[in-house]
Amino acid sequence: MNAKKILLFTLAISACGTLFACASGDSGKIADPTASTSADTDDKRITIVNNQFTVNGKRIWINGANTPWNKWNDFGGGYDDSWWDNHFKALHDNGVNAVRVWINCNNDNGAIIIDDNGMVSGATDAHWNDLDAFFATAQRNGIYIMATLLSFDHFKNAVNTRPSAQKWRNMLASNDAIDSFVNNYVVPFVNRYKNNPYLWSIDMCNEPDWIFENAECGKIPWEQISNLFAYESAAIHENSGILVTVGMSFPKYNSDGAGCEGNKVSDTFLQKLCLNPDAHLDFWAPHYYDWVGQYYGVPFYTTPACWKLDGSKPALIGECMAKGSKGQTQGTENNTLITDYENAYLNGWQGVMPWTSNGVDGCGGFDDLVSATKYMAGKYGEAIFPD
Repeated sequence: MNAKKILLFTLAISACGTLFACASGDSGKIADPTASTSADTDDKRITIVNNQFTVNGKRIWINGANTPWNKWNDFGGGYDDSWWDNHFKALHDNGVNAVRVWINCNNDNGAIIIDDNGMVSGATDAHWNDLDAFFATAQRNGIYIMATLLSFDHFKNAVNTRPSAQKWRNMLASNDAIDSFVNNYVVPFVNRYKNNPYLWSIDMCNEPDWIFENAECGKIPWEQISNLFAYESAAIHENSGILVTVGMSFPKYNSDGAGCEGNKVSDTFLQKLCLNPDAHLDFWAPHYYDWVGQYYGVPFYTTPACWKLDGSKPALIGECMAKGSKGQTQGTENNTLITDYENAYLNGWQGVMPWTSNGVDGCGGFDDLVSATKYMAGKYGEAIFPD
């Protein structure tokens, strides 16, 4: 795999105007099933200006949430559009403007077609059909989507009870397999939905730190993990204006600062793996939970730079407790989710996305979330709903 290969692939797409056929599903359908045709598509797209997110020249602050799934592996595995429609409406009515959603949780529904060697040939029709409905529903409700395509869960063997984990480890171990995932899944995903401005960003992987750290996820070297991110980010940027990030667990591998191990998703690191200036992230989206505070502090109450992030890109909190950061770290006794949001706003973070809006675990749910999002929308509404 090399830069020339990516360039040739991109030129081929440009010359043909359509994407080559995927192994599964009729790629003829990929042309434009849910693309927005309204004249104001570009007016709704989130871009970055002066390290802030903007829409049509106005700042937008991500008054967000995580709705990672309704049903684990929803898309191609029991998707319920009415549930998402009702939930998105309730969120928007309570001040939420953006949601992070796991497009594929661990692929145990087989939505992405991957063989034992890690070669990806496409995705199922059910996966695409559910996503067609989903992105139309997000747009209808005015909810911007951060689409998380993979998670460390794909690589987790669960004490050898998930043999499919080895397929994903094999994908990272092979340049050709990485190419197959990027060319046969990521690029079709991007081209299918890039004209819907409510797909505002792609989170390439949820907490890849654990793929490197944990034996049950393979303890795969960063050079292999970030090799995927390098070629994937380049392909996304070459095919669309969708913003790109990676949701890291904490600053340890997201910073070159003191007390960290080096930024494994920096421009420099990615472009050593892929000789292409399009191999880069557009913004930082680290996660924060109370166990991190003892090592790095609580991010809401300091600036991104003081939390060791490179200030050349905007930063938001991609996950945090919906119950707020009041926890075991000294000095957090009076924190609430409202103070977390507001101090993040005042300290230069470009958004907060708590886990979760629908109570998938003990970190909090809808009622915890909306106390803060309603407050922020009431006080800073021009930055949250700029139009």
